[in-house]
Amino acid sequence: MTPYNFAGRTAVLTGAASGIGERLAYGLARRGSHLVLVDVSPLDRVVDRIRKEHPAVDVTPLTADLSSKEDVTGVAQRVLADHPAVGLLLNNAGIALGGRFDQVTVDEFETVMNVNFRAPMLLTHALLPALKAAPGSHIVNVSSLFGLIAPYGQSAYSASKFALRGLSQVLHAELAENDIGVTTVHPGGIRTRIATSALIGSGVRAADIEPQMRSFESLLTFPPEKAAELILTAVTRRKARLLIASSAKFPDFLARMAPVGHTRILQAVTALVSSRARPPAEVKQ
Repeated sequence: MTPYNFAGRTAVLTGAASGIGERLAYGLARRGSHLVLVDVSPLDRVVDRIRKEHPAVDVTPLTADLSSKEDVTGVAQRVLADHPAVGLLLNNAGIALGGRFDQVTVDEFETVMNVNFRAPMLLTHALLPALKAAPGSHIVNVSSLFGLIAPYGQSAYSASKFALRGLSQVLHAELAENDIGVTTVHPGGIRTRIATSALIGSGVRAADIEPQMRSFESLLTFPPEKAAELILTAVTRRKARLLIASSAKFPDFLARMAPVGHTRILQAVTALVSSRARPPAEVKQ
């Protein structure tokens, strides 16, 4: 495939209000892409910055709850009405849910699946005509480190990200004949708000929440702006797969070398890292 050209083309980006998505929005604007930005959170700050720094770029903000099928359908209809040709679709939005499988409800589990898997599937399916109408278009699906490994306490998140990984790999094969590229992204510990904004299973004990959050946050060290640039470079080069940070590359290597035993190794490494991140115990006088 020829390298992807961003300038003058429309990019649809979900999860654009913060984290990797916000940085992707700025990177796309610098490259001259017109933007449709989607998030459940306010987009005013991101949109204002882009309009100030890149006045030639058209920016359309859409507020939508991607756990709602009706909202996702509404986003797709709005995009198709205004943009019959879409050059780039970036399914970046995602939410996390902490707790063992027996500590989360079916509704909580389904909410994660709806945002992380059903929404990208529905948007991709609905926007395929617009992607096919734009020669050399591209799709980015942001999976996760937990789409490569399935750690304890992450049943819903891992299930959703493994599902997105599988769909992406199929689409990569099927859409090549339409000159549509597909990149599956597996970020490792990116410094975003995903830990603080994560849902907590209703069956998780309150006493367990803080150490789980501290353990998770201790792994989030990779700059989101650097992650966004790596993703956009992968789009330019039409890469099928992108692993970001050693926190994704090392577990992926272990999972390939030890398909069963890697789980125990990673648990030990995570416990070591989180123990070093704990604040020192208060010394009583």
